Amino acid sequence: MTSKSRGAFSEVLGLLRPFRVIVVVSIMLGMLGGLSITALLATINDALNAASTPSPHVVATFIGLCAVALLTSILSDIGTNHVGQHIIAGLRKSLGEKVLLAPIEQIERFRSYRLIPVLTHDVDTVSDFAFSFAPLAIAFTVTLGCLSYLAYLSLPMFAVLMVALVIGTALQYVARSKGIKGFLAAREAEDELQKHYSAIAAGAKELRIHRPRRQRMFSQRIEGTADFICNTHIRAVNTFVVAKTLGSMLFFVVIGLALVLQSLWLGNDKAVLSGFVLVLLYMKGPMEYLITTLPVVSRANIAFKRIADLAEQFSSPEPHLLLSDKDAPKPVVEHLELRDVHFAFPTVDGSKPFALGPVNLSITQGEIVFIVGENGGGKTTLIKLLLGLYAPQGGEIILNGKPVLAHNRDDYRQLFTTIFADYYLFDELVQGEQNVPEDANRYLERLEISHKVSIRDGAFSTTDLSTGQRKRLALLNAWLEERPVLVFDEWAADQDPAFRRIFYTELLPELKYLGKTIIVISHDDRYFDVADQLMRMEGGRVVAQKQSLTAV
Repeated sequence: MTSKSRGAFSEVLGLLRPFRVIVVVSIMLGMLGGLSITALLATINDALNAASTPSPHVVATFIGLCAVALLTSILSDIGTNHVGQHIIAGLRKSLGEKVLLAPIEQIERFRSYRLIPVLTHDVDTVSDFAFSFAPLAIAFTVTLGCLSYLAYLSLPMFAVLMVALVIGTALQYVARSKGIKGFLAAREAEDELQKHYSAIAAGAKELRIHRPRRQRMFSQRIEGTADFICNTHIRAVNTFVVAKTLGSMLFFVVIGLALVLQSLWLGNDKAVLSGFVLVLLYMKGPMEYLITTLPVVSRANIAFKRIADLAEQFSSPEPHLLLSDKDAPKPVVEHLELRDVHFAFPTVDGSKPFALGPVNLSITQGEIVFIVGENGGGKTTLIKLLLGLYAPQGGEIILNGKPVLAHNRDDYRQLFTTIFADYYLFDELVQGEQNVPEDANRYLERLEISHKVSIRDGAFSTTDLSTGQRKRLALLNAWLEERPVLVFDEWAADQDPAFRRIFYTELLPELKYLGKTIIVISHDDRYFDVADQLMRMEGGRVVAQKQSLTAV
């Protein structure tokens, strides 16, 4: 068993452990129900071949077995449903927690088109399997009970049946080996399809104005991948269908042999023959259920491996990262310093990795700091280090004279409100309905979007706005959070010239007047004189730095 298989198996066992009593009881009830059905068949066979009408004892036995089979089946299914739903919920929470607690570099390297199918498709596939284990136990128990009764009726015919089962099992083994390869190939293609779906949503404008690319995206990417998944699934499932049909016919071959050779193997006892045929025909149902579930088990096996792979990718949570907000008071940022900070990305395809540093920066409360330079110079990487999203590989970050270390890095991050260039705008305000400041609407008017957006029930009434207007909403959120340090990554790039001037000459000075420390990544050189400090980045290094009101 591979490490990923063990990871998936241990993950499932971990999810089952809190419900082990319910699982055991559900399986035992299912097995009891299976045995009751087998006994019910024997009772029916005896009644059919009895010389007289069924006695009250036989009728009572029949009713009792029916009641036991019905009650145990219902209770087993209820237990299975309870456990199955909690397994899926636990799996979703576990995977969500792993992603939330993973270091930011791991999340950035793990593509979203691979992440989303695991959290949705693969979890749903495991869900199908989770609801099957009790019915599988019932089918397996019924099959064993029927086999025991058949052996009791006729050992020669039981031997013939076992030969047929061995042949059928071999067919199913070959079918499963080939089918699982097809399911695996189709699952790989589903990641690619998710990637194409993401592309047509994100690149909708570009595809509208480029017909050849649009045609190629549909015919070669979406249509081709969808057809491949369809055809691969058809071939894989057909393999199971053929094996299942051949296995079913083996039952009728055994029945045919019993009819032809009844005088040799069964004598002239019609009760034995009718019982054998009756039980064999009934056993065909549970056997076919076991066989029909094989594709579900195969897909679940692949899903388990995918989930285990995701769990392994995010198996090293960032230390001291919290999912609950502490009530500890937020310290004032009197002085923030970077001392000889270094950081380098991993090597990709043998190319030289991008490295940043050494960087030295000293920021005092209430300052406006501009970080400028050409694209790819390291500005955003520097911001991520300053925010504590990346841990320095060399040097240190000093807050109010004390180093920022792993145990207090999450608390340190809570000092910042950041609007990244590739920001994500959440529609709800974390403060909630009761704590939204009364002057929030004044901020909306100041940002010139009050005619489109309002705050209702602690959330924005809409975020369906232009890019520039969405960034203004993000700025409003930054205002409302009232954190001591605000970071703007190319915030003004999507604003019209008039509001860009307002941002630099009115809003930033107003925030500074309120005691906020402000860090801005910008290319707007005409407003560099607003800054108290100006740092120019190039190739991951600081090439110029000035603490004045004069642009570099």
